[in-house]
Order: sequence, then C-alpha cells, then structure tokens
Amino acid sequence: MKHNLQSLVLSGAVLTAVLSSLSACAPLIVGGALMTGVVATDRRTTGTQVEDESIEIKVASAVRQNLGERVNLTVTSFNRKVLLTGEARSAADKERAEKLAESQENTQSVINELAVMPDSTLTQSSKDLVITGQTKAAFVDAKDLQVNAFKVVTRRGVVYLMGRVTAREAKRATDIARSIGGVTKVVRVFEEISEQELQRLSRPTR
Repeated sequence: MKHNLQSLVLSGAVLTAVLSSLSACAPLIVGGALMTGVVATDRRTTGTQVEDESIEIKVASAVRQNLGERVNLTVTSFNRKVLLTGEARSAADKERAEKLAESQENTQSVINELAVMPDSTLTQSSKDLVITGQTKAAFVDAKDLQVNAFKVVTRRGVVYLMGRVTAREAKRATDIARSIGGVTKVVRVFEEISEQELQRLSRPTR
C-alpha cells in the first residue's frame, strides 16, 4: 500500500512537470521558425539511441539482481556514457554498482554519482521531478537551445546535464539550470562539439 501511494503521488508530480514542459513547448511545435531554422532533434544516431536505451535497461536490471534494495538507482545513458544517480547503502554497494555498469555491453564510460546515504524521501523525489520539468521548459523558452539535445536528471536538488553540445550551449544551459528554484548544484556531463559540427547536424536530412 505504501508503494502504491508513493506511485500515485509521484505520478502526479510527473504529470505536473510534463504539463509545464508541454505548455512551454507550444511555441516550438506551432512555429518552427522560433528555433532560427534549427530542427530540434536528438543529435545521436538512431542506432546509438537504441543502444542507450538498452544500456539503461541492462544496467538497472544487473544492479537490481545483484544489490536489490541496497541501491536506489537511476541509470541515464547518453552516447554510451552512463550516469548513475541515486543512493547506495554503503561504499561497497556504490562500487559494485559501478562495476556492474561497466560490465554491460556497449558501455564506454561510467560516471558514478551515487551518494552513500539513505534513500531520498518522497517529498524530495517529487521536488526533483518538478525541477527536471521546469529546467526542460526553460530550455524551450530560451529559443537558442534545442531541448532534445539535452538529458536532464535531478537528484536531491542536484541537476545533471548530458548531451552533445557546443561550449556556448553548455554555458547557456548551465546558467539556466542554476536559475531554477530548488537547484543546489549543476553537474555537466557533456560531450562538446564545435559550432561547425552543430551546423552539420542541424541540416535537414533528405
């Protein structure tokens, strides 16, 4: 019953965050010109996107099977770079989770941001979901960023930003994330590309 109640509350928080993002996305959907001719698409290949989804599932499954409830884990993979966030019961559990992530097929590197501490409270988890939604919505409002170029993860008020972005975009996104209420820290896990590479990626395919 406790888990069902938590799921309902978290679902409400997710819905709030999503609705906020969708509201902010309306100008983007209606008028592509607002993006100054740049199509808001994922900068990974389709194959890489599929691999990232597979990595997330495999890592989460391996950690759950080996460590059970000793690790409260969120796995985020971008371009085969794996970010582990959440909480671990001990330093040994944290290290074991990292080893399991590294052992999965196609994983290129692991950024282990697990904190050795009790699991986040329901209240904190709800706040984190809202922060993520507000951050994404703010990226859309910025007009000079492609929201789909970023992955945003929030744990205990710390915002993690992932993506293939230019130095200009990295700074802009970081500044925006820092301005969101409730954010205590921004951690950048970017793969930097040049402005020339961005132009190439932004050309519409035929």
